[in-house]
Amino acid sequence: MSQNGSLLSAPKRSENGQERPPVSFGGQPLTQILAETLEYARTRDYKGWDYGDGMSSRLLQALPFENRWVNLVVQELVKRPPVNVRPLFLVEKRRNYKGTALFTLANLNYHYYTQAMGEKPAVDYLDEARQLADWLIENRSIGYHGFCGGHKHEIQHLEQKGVPNDPDVVSTSFAVKALLTAAPYDPVYAPIARTASDFVVEDLDYREVDGGAKINYHMNHPDTYYTLNSGALGARLLVDIYGHYGDESDLDRATAILDFIAAQQAPIGGWTYRVPASSSHLSMDNHHNGFILDAFLRYRDVCGSSRYDETIERGLEFYRSDLFDADGAPNWDESKSYPRDIHAAATAIAVFTAAGDLQMAGRILDWTIENLYAGNGRFYYRKHKLYTVKTTLMRWAQAWMAYAMSEYLNAVAREEGYQLGVDRPVYEPPVSAR
Repeated sequence: MSQNGSLLSAPKRSENGQERPPVSFGGQPLTQILAETLEYARTRDYKGWDYGDGMSSRLLQALPFENRWVNLVVQELVKRPPVNVRPLFLVEKRRNYKGTALFTLANLNYHYYTQAMGEKPAVDYLDEARQLADWLIENRSIGYHGFCGGHKHEIQHLEQKGVPNDPDVVSTSFAVKALLTAAPYDPVYAPIARTASDFVVEDLDYREVDGGAKINYHMNHPDTYYTLNSGALGARLLVDIYGHYGDESDLDRATAILDFIAAQQAPIGGWTYRVPASSSHLSMDNHHNGFILDAFLRYRDVCGSSRYDETIERGLEFYRSDLFDADGAPNWDESKSYPRDIHAAATAIAVFTAAGDLQMAGRILDWTIENLYAGNGRFYYRKHKLYTVKTTLMRWAQAWMAYAMSEYLNAVAREEGYQLGVDRPVYEPPVSAR
């Protein structure tokens, strides 16, 4: 069957009377939107503008001096306007390391989907994924204890300047996930990804503390505060490697990191961006809470453990009730609705999909297509109360939405009885249909 003859033509309710998750949005099949999103990136060689790429301005680089405050001003001037000023500042388009990992996963997911549906698409999505995975290896950061990667552009922080290829745990975590997912197609992927645990332990200063353990976000992270979501993604990295290789030391370290993060959960169920909370202008912002929940969900999925069940349930309730409106619109944080950000929406689609709440994931996806989709595979950056920032960012918008849509689409297919993945049978009827 084609996808149009299977998922799209299925009754709106399953045999047990439950409403089926939607697979068509804004009058278009999700398969079409996903394919066009991947095409948008592929025809541009996965290169584009990024969220914090103002330091790539050739005008800034042409100045006869360098000043931290000038760097910050230009960086924010590029990031914040309601229109895209990057062409005026001559900001270079390039591949982003984390974005490339997300595109690897999205292409792999769509390869699995088209296989299961008996499709023979004109695009070889598996080959695309392998080329992107190879790029992650070729462009990794060199000189560290294990596999790692980071942004390919400079970033000016208040404390110091991040230079291209400075590795960070967030980028590395998604790259590890991509390589391990692609591991059946090349014997070098998994062994390289495995070494990332040494990067976490040695270079990011894994250390035991009261109530668990901590790691640094990146190499130059100040010791006056702790970034919670980066710790969670570091734990997820270790869980992914444990799931592939079964090394108990990886699981033990991941557990210690997550124990500390679980203890930082606020009474209302969310997490601040940093501890202490006063060290950041961000509060319980949307997509960083999604990252934390994703790590706990992954731990439960790999380990089959109930250790964090209460943490997860409280976190999901806060995430669902406080960080989203009833129609699926993403709120900025626990106290502000705007701006409504594409990254927040995409992260949540993937998180609620992983949590098995496809109705909520579908609701967010429906809002996103209605409000932040430009058509022809292109997504907008943010919606403010009075205007929409119609900038398209290759990682922040395109890669995240491609990944989120592919995760959701495959989860719906599995719910309908399709077995997706390497060497899986094409179709096995759901238990209720036997």
